[in-house]
Amino acid sequence: MEEKGISQAVISRLPRYFRYLGELKDEGVERISSQDLSELMKVTASQIRQDFNNFGGFGQQGYGYNVEYLYEEIGKILGLDKEHHLIIIGSGNLGQALANYMNFERRGFIIKGLFDTNTNLYNKEIRGIKVQPMEDIKDFVKENDIDIAVLTIPKSSAVGVAEQLVEYGIKAIWNFAHVDLNVPKGVLVENVHLSDSLMKLSYNLNCYELGEE
Repeated sequence: MEEKGISQAVISRLPRYFRYLGELKDEGVERISSQDLSELMKVTASQIRQDFNNFGGFGQQGYGYNVEYLYEEIGKILGLDKEHHLIIIGSGNLGQALANYMNFERRGFIIKGLFDTNTNLYNKEIRGIKVQPMEDIKDFVKENDIDIAVLTIPKSSAVGVAEQLVEYGIKAIWNFAHVDLNVPKGVLVENVHLSDSLMKLSYNLNCYELGEE
């Protein structure tokens, strides 16, 4: 998508479009205009049309969008028509919570393995998946066609683990460790800093409260 010059801002809005369209489809809505979708999502109709035009438009003037078709097409753009195999590295509270989140599988993200350095967790089962030692990752990645690794480990070990994952052939990392990872070109990283999001919320709350005074 980067080769086509599509901005990350547009790409970041696609999951939200996909989620709203899925809800509309479940409600039995067959067709929707950009204006109605705008009111629902609090995004301007012009922005919606501009975003969709990056991928061919999908709609017809005066006719609107076919909800199911648009839902499926955005799903394809997001790669959700394919199955992705994941491993979670770090089987503590956050790792276990992610492993228990059923919605991943509905989107084609299949959690195949859990790993940790804590020997007390070995062979513990989370939704039928046993926690394994870190030494088993290399062979597991090859044998199970793993393309995404999820890091829920301390930042002190995240950099070293990421380097190992790249050596093992992992092409994408979903990083919850509080450190930005530098990886070779061709390896994708999505950093999720939970505290950053909370601080952003704190800032907006503070601004709101100051405005009320």
